[in-house]
Amino acid sequence: MNKPMKTALLTIGLAQFIKIPLRMRSTGKWDWNVFFETGGMPSSHSAGVSALATYIALSRGIKTVDFALSTVFGLIVMYDAQGVRRQAGELGLKLNELEEEVERLAGQKDRHYHDRKSARIRERLGHQPIEVVGGSLLGMITGALSYLLFEKK
Repeated sequence: MNKPMKTALLTIGLAQFIKIPLRMRSTGKWDWNVFFETGGMPSSHSAGVSALATYIALSRGIKTVDFALSTVFGLIVMYDAQGVRRQAGELGLKLNELEEEVERLAGQKDRHYHDRKSARIRERLGHQPIEVVGGSLLGMITGALSYLLFEKK
């Protein structure tokens, strides 16, 4: 596996790991399952593509086709992370609320079934714009550090 790819994949893992203490800070509980979830701060998608583009920019130059491809690919991924995927997550939230409302209107007592239901539609798929920016900054930092550590002589 080449160094830019290793850098991108390790950055994705780092971004996912960073979500664990951030979630603990906001909820007061350690939730190691956050490592395997999508959404949240920082965006691992944005971090990975930014690390890749940064590494390529520093090693090959910004006038190369490699950098152009990684940048355009990265912009599409980041747009999708905060756009389409976020909208899908918000749609999931509304569908879950609608299901609860239908049962309430049907006169069924709220037994908090939906809070425990494993088949709930995922509500956390995409990212807020600040989460995408946070991931991008993390990726630029790790891409530059990786280049400086492994390529710069």
